[in-house]
Amino acid sequence: MSHSTFSLDRRQFFGMLAAGAAVAALPRALNAAEPKRALAGVFPIGFTPVDAQNNVDYEGLAAQVKFCRKGGVHGLAWPQIASGWTVLSEDERMRGAEALITAAKGGKTAIVIGVQSHTADFKETERYAKHAETLGADAIICIAPPGVTAGREILSYYQRLGQLTSLPLFAQTGGDFTVDLLVQMFNEIPTFRYVKDEAGEPLERVAEITQRTSGKLKCFSGKGVNTLMTEMERGFVGHCPFVSFSDLYASAYDAWHAGRFQEAFDQFGRIEAASTMFAQSDVNILIARGVFKPGTSTRVAPPAPGADTKHRKPVSPDEIRAELDKYLKPYLKA
Repeated sequence: MSHSTFSLDRRQFFGMLAAGAAVAALPRALNAAEPKRALAGVFPIGFTPVDAQNNVDYEGLAAQVKFCRKGGVHGLAWPQIASGWTVLSEDERMRGAEALITAAKGGKTAIVIGVQSHTADFKETERYAKHAETLGADAIICIAPPGVTAGREILSYYQRLGQLTSLPLFAQTGGDFTVDLLVQMFNEIPTFRYVKDEAGEPLERVAEITQRTSGKLKCFSGKGVNTLMTEMERGFVGHCPFVSFSDLYASAYDAWHAGRFQEAFDQFGRIEAASTMFAQSDVNILIARGVFKPGTSTRVAPPAPGADTKHRKPVSPDEIRAELDKYLKPYLKA
């Protein structure tokens, strides 16, 4: 995004805040609706599968939900960073949300729809949020607008977002998103009850967030969920890995919360061992597991400035399938 483009969007963003200030100042009794499905557990971030022509494969998108349902996975969120959301069109996001929510009907897997706009266009965010509510999503999640970092501006943005629907609202943090700001948002936005925390060191923040909100602001983890055991020990209620081994994550989560700690530890150890063979972000895992069609790739956003662009070489579906059969077959549910 060029500087001139963002400058225009930034002016529009602050104009939106000014226009909505009177509304935001009014008392509002819009509390979060009781979710139809539990918002706790393993909630992987869905991939956006595409074909050889880079067209979104909506059947493949829905297949991830079916995979999660079969594997006892508690929920799925899309589109977020791992989904390549910044390179999806509005139409693709609308159709994708419909495909996911339709595939989830009749099951226990909750669907959380991302509503952020990469140009800080609040009207666009509003369309996503209201569309998600109309379709029957279980919750919405939003990354803070690009370039908007001041606490009062972020607060105003989420206040307006929280007034759009009665769906439970997740915020995804990053950068300098402080605990003080999260607590203020919790106190002032009745629908804001969940945070996917990726700011600073989340393992060191979760206890304070939980204590200062009397346990009512629920923390979900991200960053690949490479520290699942510690996350559960410290009080995270949800975890957002890749879809690839989400059934294994879910069984580890369920075992730990049922008091079967050694079983959970062993299961997570299997995930970690498999991750030394192939990256969980490798789309070929879901091809090997029969979720995506052969030849599928995923929509990937350009790396952020300064981001590590080194990636492990993909492993072929046949190689992955052989390793899964050799080491993990008894434990795979989906």
